[in-house]
Amino acid sequence: MPKQYNQITADERDKIAVFSAGGFNYSGIARMLGRNRSSIMREILRNSSKQYHVYTSMHADKRSVERKSQANRHERLKNDFIREYVHEKLKEQWTPEVIAGRLDQDHPGFTISHEAIYQYIYKDAPELKKCLPRSRRVRRKRKAAKLNSVNRIPERIGIDLRPQEANDRAQFGHWEADAVVSRQSLASVAVLAERASRLTKLKKIERNNAENFSKAVISRLTTVTPDRRKTITYDNGKENMNHQDINASLGTQSFFCNPYHSWEKGSVEQIVGLVRRYLPKKTDFAKVSDDKIAYIEHQLNSRPRKCLGFKTPYEVFSSTRVALHD
Repeated sequence: MPKQYNQITADERDKIAVFSAGGFNYSGIARMLGRNRSSIMREILRNSSKQYHVYTSMHADKRSVERKSQANRHERLKNDFIREYVHEKLKEQWTPEVIAGRLDQDHPGFTISHEAIYQYIYKDAPELKKCLPRSRRVRRKRKAAKLNSVNRIPERIGIDLRPQEANDRAQFGHWEADAVVSRQSLASVAVLAERASRLTKLKKIERNNAENFSKAVISRLTTVTPDRRKTITYDNGKENMNHQDINASLGTQSFFCNPYHSWEKGSVEQIVGLVRRYLPKKTDFAKVSDDKIAYIEHQLNSRPRKCLGFKTPYEVFSSTRVALHD
């Protein structure tokens, strides 16, 4: 059995520095430490100061740590094909997680981790940061969103009474609703998200109020077959005051998040974040065309999602049954 090699320790480096300064040669230092002569010679030659040709334990430790760091640093996106794929999909507004998850489906045999893509962007290709959902100068943790005030909703039913099949995403037809608003505009965009498939429906509203919002929801969900419009979950915003009109028109049931718990309709909240990539804050929605809204809707529905096994909302919603994913 070959003898196991033990790396030279910090304590041994202190002794090597003392013995070397005292005039001991490689063989003498090796005998003092019970080491092989070649190990001592390699240590002194590799880690001595290149400027002064002197071995000090502090300098040797620093050079050793740097060398290990370089040895453990793998080249990011070293495959040209993967690099081109990542560049292409980032410019199509795909996130690193979606790119990593979809790569093997589009090109079997090729894999990459989303973390490697993030490192590549922030270390090697900073010009691609603008393609990320939030083009931060440096990576940082997300902050909690500010909470909105609660409004009284007539005939309000809490989310605790929502059917279990809606909670489990085990059935098509359970939707979440929200509105994208701007301080620079009286107009807004109604956003609807189907919980099982994440299918998105968008509608521009000329003025953000309860009457216009209910009309927008009815307009977009009328195109969906009755078996796929069962419930709609709202927050407590004033634009949802006319939810009973929506139920009367579509045959749906309404459920509302707990006060200050808009995250309980997380699917639509996440999609609102994606819409913001196309319509950032301070956008004057009155100047956004219906064609642009339709384009955004199509882009979101043809975008693979990690939660869907990297299938698109179009692909999942067009299937005959819900496939649950972790």
